[in-house]
Amino acid sequence: MHGWALIRDYCRLVIILPTANIIWCMVHRGDGTNIALRARTMKKLYTLFLAFSILFTAVKVARAQKNEKKELNKAAVENNVSDVTTELTAHSKDAIFDKTARYTFLVNNNYSTTQSGKVSYQITDQFNKVLRTDSVHISLAGRSSHSYDFTMPELKSGFYKVNFMINVSDYDDTTRRVFGIRPEEIKSAYSKPADFDKFWQDTKAQLAKVKPNFKVTEKPELEKDKRKVFLIEMKSYGNKTIYLWLTEPEHHQKYQHFPVLIMLPGYQATNIPLMGRDDDMAFVGLDPRGQGLSKKDLDMRREDYIVAGLEDKDKYIMRGIIMDCIRAVDFVFSRPELSHDRIAVTGGSMGGYLSIATAALDKRVTICAPQNPFLSDIYNMDRGAVEWPINYMRKYASVAADLTFTKVLDNLQYYDTKNFATTITCPVVMGIGLLDPFVPPNNSYAVYNNINSKKKLFVFKDLGHEVGDKYYRYETLYTRDYFGLW
Repeated sequence: MHGWALIRDYCRLVIILPTANIIWCMVHRGDGTNIALRARTMKKLYTLFLAFSILFTAVKVARAQKNEKKELNKAAVENNVSDVTTELTAHSKDAIFDKTARYTFLVNNNYSTTQSGKVSYQITDQFNKVLRTDSVHISLAGRSSHSYDFTMPELKSGFYKVNFMINVSDYDDTTRRVFGIRPEEIKSAYSKPADFDKFWQDTKAQLAKVKPNFKVTEKPELEKDKRKVFLIEMKSYGNKTIYLWLTEPEHHQKYQHFPVLIMLPGYQATNIPLMGRDDDMAFVGLDPRGQGLSKKDLDMRREDYIVAGLEDKDKYIMRGIIMDCIRAVDFVFSRPELSHDRIAVTGGSMGGYLSIATAALDKRVTICAPQNPFLSDIYNMDRGAVEWPINYMRKYASVAADLTFTKVLDNLQYYDTKNFATTITCPVVMGIGLLDPFVPPNNSYAVYNNINSKKKLFVFKDLGHEVGDKYYRYETLYTRDYFGLW
């Protein structure tokens, strides 16, 4: 029953009950039987009256409490104050330590009452095996703060997940982080196949037999920022038709050659003409087979893309995709206005992977700038380290004829990022996030530590499958400086 209906009935009872009592007395005075009946009836009526009175009071109290809660919530929002807030600080800029990791866990109690309970942590390895737990009991007075310092036990080289948990009277929460111990020592236990280099030499030889037949079409309707836009159609590995975009400054001197930045896409992403106000660089955006404009020759479901042809290392889709990147470099060399000795490749996730593979297989690339490269140290992506794409590959192996998951992992060794990294000779600027669910830092470092050329790594301890602005600023400035652009 709604509150206003209760109030209405209450008011009716207040008026009706006394009136009924008076009338009954006037009509039935002197009759003992009627008096007894009246007494019983009035008792029932007064009981009903009492029940409605209690309900009315309850509604009134509930409404008052609701209004009070609304006011408190409003004040909390206006003052940007939660009931309890926490802040976790690593005693290292990148959460990377020599022997022992150290953290400070700050707890702010914004309640007026004391909060009692515990703060605890749990350390697991990359495969989610619990290595250590510990806790401290806390009792934090209202409107107060306190910091709790934690020193982890010594651990061997590698990266570890750590969950900090707070469980107090009126609040529970978990903060998830990752820290590293001497990551420069990380090496994969799995070496590349003995015929890895020959496999890719043969693949490049097959690509060289396919005439590119570059077809360049200017797209004036897309031009802006004083940049010309061209759509390029070309033939690549397996005689597949591939597309890429070229944008370059509108005006240039007769003998000027523009340095080139080749943008390699993420998984199932589509490149668009890259603009910008750089009047001294050209940009190339590739759509490899099965992505963007290049789906015309090879279209499939998003989830099936990563496993296409996985039964046979010679037919795996990544073989052709990597060759599409090499063909993009071929295109740069076909253009007289583009520089042939200042070519950078960059991209994130699959684009980072392709950047490393391209720089490894094609020495015409002069700078490699990958972010969060996937398919890194593939054997160590299994056993719970990551879910995608390993779990989908396992599922695919279970339904594909004459295919086992072991065979899948063996085939993927010819496509492992860490195995490409060993042959890179150009400078590398790489960025990773420690909370990356697809490329854990153990896997990223297995790649980075295999690079023997000049290199620099940016680590973002609070980011996942991404990197921060600091990386992009450095990459831009470093590339321009390396290319002699002022």
